[in-house]
Amino acid sequence: MTTLTISRRQRGTPYIPRIEELGVSAYSIVNRMILPKGFRKTVEEDYWHLREHVQLWDVSTQRQIEIRGKDAAELTQLMTPRDLRQAKVGMGFYAPLIDGNAGMINDPIIQKLAEDRFWLSIADSDVELWAKGLAQGYGLDVDIFEADVWPMAVQGPKSDDLMAEVFGDAVRDIRFFRFKVLEFHGHPLLIARSGYSKQGGFEIYLDDWELGLPLWDALWEAGQAFNVSPGCPNLIERVEGGLLSLGNEMTRENNPLECGMERYCTLDGSLDFIGKDALLAIHEAGPKQMVRGVLFGGGKCPAASQPWPVKLNGQHVGQVTTCIWSPRFEQNVSLGMIKRGYWEAGTEVTVHSQDGEIRPGKIVSLPFPE
Repeated sequence: MTTLTISRRQRGTPYIPRIEELGVSAYSIVNRMILPKGFRKTVEEDYWHLREHVQLWDVSTQRQIEIRGKDAAELTQLMTPRDLRQAKVGMGFYAPLIDGNAGMINDPIIQKLAEDRFWLSIADSDVELWAKGLAQGYGLDVDIFEADVWPMAVQGPKSDDLMAEVFGDAVRDIRFFRFKVLEFHGHPLLIARSGYSKQGGFEIYLDDWELGLPLWDALWEAGQAFNVSPGCPNLIERVEGGLLSLGNEMTRENNPLECGMERYCTLDGSLDFIGKDALLAIHEAGPKQMVRGVLFGGGKCPAASQPWPVKLNGQHVGQVTTCIWSPRFEQNVSLGMIKRGYWEAGTEVTVHSQDGEIRPGKIVSLPFPE
C-alpha cells in the first residue's frame, strides 16, 4: 500500500482528522500542503452529487499571500493587468499575475481586506517570493508573508441553505466575489461567495487552527438535512465549467489573452503593471492560440499525463491537457490550447490519445453548454 508521509514540507490541515474518518482515498500536493483528491465514490458519483446537493471541501492549499503596508495597493497592482484602482474593501477579484514576458505566474482571487491590506488566494506557485522580489526591487514599504489561513469550501446548489443554518441568513446577501466577516463561536471569519466549481457556494477563510474541527462538525451536522458529503474539486465539473488549472492548462509559457482572460486585463495603456509592454504587443498581434474545449468520442479515455495532439486533416492544430469522460454528454470532455484559425466552435478534429487511439471530436466554446 502506498502512503504519503507528512512533514513540515508537506503540511497537513486542521480538517484532516475528519477527512480521514470520512474515507479520503487520495491526496495531491499543492503549495507544499496536502489536498484531498477523492473519497470512496467514483468521480461520476461525486459529479452528480455536487450538481444536486452540497459538499464540504478542504481547500487549505489555497494559501493566502498577505500584502500589507503603505505601498500594498501599489505592489498588488504592479503584479496584475487587472485594474484594481477602484477596488473597495469587501471585494474579491479573479486576476492573472504575469511576469515581464506576460507569462502566467498565478491566477489568484485578490481580496481587499483594507486600503493597505490584501490577500492573494493562490494556485500552485511561489507568489510570496515573487512579491518579495518585486517589493525589494521597487523599494516598496510593505510586509509580505503567507498568512495562517486554512480555507474550507462549501459548494453545491444547497450551499446557501447549509451556510445559513450555521452563520445565519446574512450569508445569503453576499454577492459573487464579495465577502463579509461573520462570527463563528465568537470568532470573526471572512466568508466569500466563490469557489472552484460552477455550482455555487462559499469559501470560509479560517484563521484559527483550533476552530477547524468545530467548524467542520457544525457544517457537517447541519448538512445532514441537505445530503451533505465530503468532496473536492471534481474533474468532470471543472472541465465542463471551463475552469483552468495552473500547471495543466496554463504555464509560464502562456499569457492571459490565450487563456481567455482578456476581460480581466487593461489593454488601453492607462495602467502600469509588470509585463505591460509584452502583453500589449500580444494584444496588438492577436494571440496565436486560445484555450478551448474539445468534445470527443472513442469510449472512455485514460487520464492525460502529458498533452495529447489535436489534428485536422493530419495537421497539428493544438493539444488537450486535461480530459475525462462526461456522463452528461456521454463523450469525453477536455480543455486545451488550439491554434488560431482552428479554434472556432464546431471545427471537427481528431484527438490522438496516449493509448494510441485516434478519436473524432469537435471544438467547443467554454464553458461547455448546459
